[in-house]
Parts: sequence; C-alpha cells; structure tokens
Amino acid sequence: MDIKKLVKPNVLKLKAYQAGEIPCKVKLDANESPYGFRVNNVPTNKYPDPEAKELRKLFARGLKVRAENVLHGNGSDELIYNLIMTFGGPVLYPTPTFSMYGIIAQALGEKFTGVSLDENFDLDMNGMNKQMIKSKPKLIFLSSPNNPTGNSFSSERILQIIQRSKGMVVIDEAYQQFSSRKSFIPLLNKHKNLVILRTLSKIGLAGIRTGFIIANNDIINEVNKVRLPFNLNSLSQKVAIDKLKKTRELKSRISKIISERKRLFNEMSKMDGIRPFPSDANFILFRVNNPDKIYRGLLKRGVLIRNMKAFAGGCLRVTVGTPAENNIFIKNLVQLV
Repeated sequence: MDIKKLVKPNVLKLKAYQAGEIPCKVKLDANESPYGFRVNNVPTNKYPDPEAKELRKLFARGLKVRAENVLHGNGSDELIYNLIMTFGGPVLYPTPTFSMYGIIAQALGEKFTGVSLDENFDLDMNGMNKQMIKSKPKLIFLSSPNNPTGNSFSSERILQIIQRSKGMVVIDEAYQQFSSRKSFIPLLNKHKNLVILRTLSKIGLAGIRTGFIIANNDIINEVNKVRLPFNLNSLSQKVAIDKLKKTRELKSRISKIISERKRLFNEMSKMDGIRPFPSDANFILFRVNNPDKIYRGLLKRGVLIRNMKAFAGGCLRVTVGTPAENNIFIKNLVQLV
C-alpha cells in the first residue's frame, strides 16, 4: 500500500515543523524568558522537548516497538484530529462509540458515517462492508474495547475490515489494559494500513492529557506534519516518564480495577431490573427500566454516573471506582431499583 495516495494533497506538500534542539550551555534561540520556576524539577521558562524523545522511547520500549513508530499527542482527541486532518474523509465508525470520531470529522468538514452495532454490541459486518464499498472511507475508527458498550469487538471481524479496507484502520485501544484480549500492535508490520491509538488517561493519568499513535514510519511521518509544535508540555512529559517507570504500581492498580469490575458486575447481576453487560474496560454499561429515575436518584444521593440513553436506550454507565466508592454506588442502587 502506498500511504501517500491516501494523504490529503495539501498535507503531502507540507514539511513538518522543525523545532531544533541543539545541546548548549546557554540557550537563547527561542525567545524564552531566562527566569522561570521549577515544578517537579521541570523548568517552566523553557519550551518542552518538541519530539518528547525520552517519553516516546520509554513508551515504545514497554510495547516492544521502536520509538520512530510512536507519535505523541495531547490526549487521544488531538491524535484523532491529526489523523483526520492528514488523511481526510470519509470517516467510518460503528455506533454507539466514542463520540469524538464524528465530532472531529464534522468540525473539519469531512463526511462521516456511523454503522449500528449488532444485537451483541459487535461489528455488523454486513453494514460495515456496505459502507466500505459505498463511501470508500479513508479512515475507519474501531474502539476496542468499545466505549460505551465495554466489550471488545470480534478479532476476526476487525481483521476482515483491515484486510478489506483501502484506507487507514485505526484501532483505539484506550481500554486495552483492562481486557484479556491481545493488542493489535504485533500486527503492525503485517498490515501497513493499521494504526493503533493508546492513552494514559485510563490508567490514572487523565490530568496530563497524554496519548500516542503507534503505526508504521510512513504514517507517522505524514501525521507528524500536522502536529502542532510543543504539543505536549514539559510537566506532562515529566509526570508520564516518572509514572511509566513504575510498571509494578501501574499493573497493581489495573488489577485492582479489574477485580472490582468483576465484583460490581456480580453484585449488579443479582438485582431485579438491572442487566449489566460484560465489560473489558474500566466501566460497566447496564440496562434499567427507568434510566432517568435511577440517574437522578443516584445524583440526589451524591453518586454521579453517566446517562447513556442517547447512545444505548435504557442504559446507564458506571465507572469502576475504589472499593469504598463502589460500595456506596451499590448500596444506593439497591435502594432505587
């Protein structure tokens, strides 16, 4: 596959912004103030590393890929924006799913289409195939595990889409760490049109807005052209590096969330009028007879969850919290059903 044939003509003509980092004792080339503060040992008066070299290298090592196959972003939202900016539309995705795929496509003036999931919240291959033939999408976004349904899509169906697509297939693995399913990262060398999205937001670092694209070099090079300079600030880079080095702590916290997710699911399954759906993510989607009543009732008791009736009729979504938070949610939910 010749990736450049899919890239928007105006992006092909671009050259990536080069913010050169030349080692020196006195840096006076970027109109920076000579006076600043140090927060967590980070100088605030100097621009961040534009290439996030140390962070990308560390992140890549954990995934067993090369740093040049990783591109950093200010959260997954910015990376989705950059992908659509680079390749353009049409954009295709299943529904319900992460709303930003459609919102960003619309904001950029690109065509976009959603194909409803099947009754098991899996990919409707008949519908997806029809739209792939009809609209010839340049970008297909597949969130697996999916938000808000929580399930992972069939690996076989995802592979079919990758193989049949004439455009980029972006698998958003924001919740992959909570799933027993394998990542699609090992397939990058086999499928040149495959792109993986990852984020640190779901593992305790949402406040630093840090995400990554993992893809082949030719894709990374093109997307890097539209990346804004210094897009990931120094504090975010420093915190991310520090926390990614603490792999044992991160894995322990993920394990706790998975354990609590199982406990929540079991407790909710025992309740009349509640139907929780199996989840591979850090949340549970559940169906109730009167979602507005349950939602408002929990909110009055100080428990805020997500009302998903606009995406999945009759459903609510609860994020897995600490054991104490989950106990409060269960206690109040029991009183409302």
